[in-house]
Amino acid sequence: MTTGWEHFSHEADMGLRGYGATPEEAFEQTGLALTATVTELDSVSPDERVDVECEAPDLELLLVDWINALVYEMATRKMLFSRFAVKLDGNRLSGSAWGEPVQRQKHMPAVEAKGATYTALKVCEQENGGWMGQCVIDV
Repeated sequence: MTTGWEHFSHEADMGLRGYGATPEEAFEQTGLALTATVTELDSVSPDERVDVECEAPDLELLLVDWINALVYEMATRKMLFSRFAVKLDGNRLSGSAWGEPVQRQKHMPAVEAKGATYTALKVCEQENGGWMGQCVIDV
């Protein structure tokens, strides 16, 4: 089972996909894919912690809420995140994101993530026993 993330193209928007041994790891990797849409992950220092709580009826809607919560924190705190920790308890997510304030010269943001959509939304266990989470974000 490989942990990681990737982007997939979707018309004018951007697809995020995260992989992990557990749903939690897949959510964490999807968070990394979100940041990698905006800037190079290696340029973001995980200096400050921000906690996030979400609740939704199922894992797919929880992924959308997680990504939207991260987009909100990025916008309101003017931060980027490069490390994530997620704990799932039924329909509740408790997560943390570590990052730093945006520095235009250092991070050179490429786009602004506006929010997660329900397009191509999927959270599932894969044949190899790992998990995958994906959604499309407006940029």
